[in-house]
Amino acid sequence: MTVLPGRTKEEDQQKLRGENFNCDYTVLYRPSVASTLFQACEEEFVYNTGDLARVQIFGKYRDIPRKQVAFGDPGLSYRFSVVEIPARPWSPLLRTIKDRIQEVTGQEFNFVLINRYKDGLDYIGEHRDDEEGLVQNASIASLSLGQKRDFIFKHCDARGKYKKRVVEPIKIELEHGSLLMMNYPTNRFWFHSLPVRRKATGARINMTFRKMA
Repeated sequence: MTVLPGRTKEEDQQKLRGENFNCDYTVLYRPSVASTLFQACEEEFVYNTGDLARVQIFGKYRDIPRKQVAFGDPGLSYRFSVVEIPARPWSPLLRTIKDRIQEVTGQEFNFVLINRYKDGLDYIGEHRDDEEGLVQNASIASLSLGQKRDFIFKHCDARGKYKKRVVEPIKIELEHGSLLMMNYPTNRFWFHSLPVRRKATGARINMTFRKMA
């Protein structure tokens, strides 16, 4: 597995490149600011419950192994495994974060999906962000607050029992206050996941800012 370094100075950008792999990594917020934002998010966010907190797998509904909520411009929603997650209106806190990310990246976003992982037992499996409604070829900005976690990329040709060839996975340690930009064509060729890490005892909040049609 290729392990890419995570640590960098605030706003110093690392360009992470490989075969159809194009990501940028930076520490957007120093630890004290990131901790303040994390606490504000913990106090403000009310996560989805009921049917919006379940996912369909092989025809059966299961609880999502993390908490989720979405915010964005009026009328937008996000379809995730037959579950449609409507966007709640932007809060002042989220507008501030979105404006900061747009300023640093030079890109515009109109939707954010937020996942909260209570500890290392909460996770998200291998997937690509290829749902209907996402603007094709647009970058996705992933902000991490809280517990540092491993983020794993696997090439689409190197997954599963019938993989076509050997391509080393890529691991990035997503630090508190870090921003990972997943640029085209990364999401087309690489699946990503946040696997279980039993030694990770703290909570993590992840915000993926997107451009929706």
